[in-house]
Amino acid sequence: MNSTVGTNSTPLCVEIHKSSSDFLAYVYILTFVLGLIFNVLTLGPIWQQVRRQNVLGIFLLCLSVSDMCFIFTMPLWINYYWQNHRWKLGSGSCNVVGFFYYSNMYISIFLLCCISVDRCLVITRPLRSKAHRTSCYAWAQCAAVYVLVMLLHVIVLFNDNLTGAHDEVNNSDRCYETYPMERPVALFNMLRVGLGFFLPLLVLAVSYWKVLATVGQSPGLTAQVKRKVRLLSFGVIGIFSVCFAPYHVLLLARSLVFYRSDSTEPRGGYCQFEQSMHLLFSCTLALSSLNCVVDPVLYVMVSNGVQEDVKLFFRRGQKTMTHSTVVSANNRGNAPNNNNLI
Repeated sequence: MNSTVGTNSTPLCVEIHKSSSDFLAYVYILTFVLGLIFNVLTLGPIWQQVRRQNVLGIFLLCLSVSDMCFIFTMPLWINYYWQNHRWKLGSGSCNVVGFFYYSNMYISIFLLCCISVDRCLVITRPLRSKAHRTSCYAWAQCAAVYVLVMLLHVIVLFNDNLTGAHDEVNNSDRCYETYPMERPVALFNMLRVGLGFFLPLLVLAVSYWKVLATVGQSPGLTAQVKRKVRLLSFGVIGIFSVCFAPYHVLLLARSLVFYRSDSTEPRGGYCQFEQSMHLLFSCTLALSSLNCVVDPVLYVMVSNGVQEDVKLFFRRGQKTMTHSTVVSANNRGNAPNNNNLI
């Protein structure tokens, strides 16, 4: 547990227990391993879709690139939690890693919105959408999402108070865990929750509601196809809600409590609230990182083309292994008998 008194005899607003740090480290290790495996396995089939100028494949590739950028920074977060929430790699690296963390979160959210709207247009307006669904259209949307999200986070990155962000006043050197919260940060958090979560969730819900309504009224679709569409729709919204909803709900609660309480008192009601919520909030942040694990599963669910490419990929792998085994056996069978050479 971190010391309650810093170098300037300032009581810490939130104390961190070692057991919680270990638990979070294990969660991030699991996320890192599974995320890396699943993204690598689906990258090849997705690239095949991109080569065919498939619009959905372009969205999925951009989503996968964002996930991989985040996955490669995850070992630094694992080290941070192993060190009991102490960042020993310098404030600059903390800000860069945090930049990739939060950028990936909102790039994933907005690209999921793009995918849901694209699916909605294909099903509800197939003829009208065909003229606009080009590869250039998809690349432009992905570029707009990347530029918008990264630009906003770059602005925050350069205006970040490094000393406050890492809590060096109390000699705890935390990374993006500032207690008490600063007023501009609280305001930015509420904007993030509104524009970065609730608005995209509304877009997702409306898009898949229209998809379900259209599919349900279509007499030409079989019951199996309709069931698959329903499972996909509820699955996307469910994954979105499980990964991102807990974090944003608690983030909003923390910001509102900050505004309603006296945050200047180190042991006041605000700090007591933050102390009670710290482990839960850290767990929801770790839960949000699981999107890089479930995104590849979504790739396969959402696209028949990706499904076929995944199956073809594994069939080729099995044929290659079988061919290698046969060649190896033939070589052993044709090898000269050393006993006859003596």
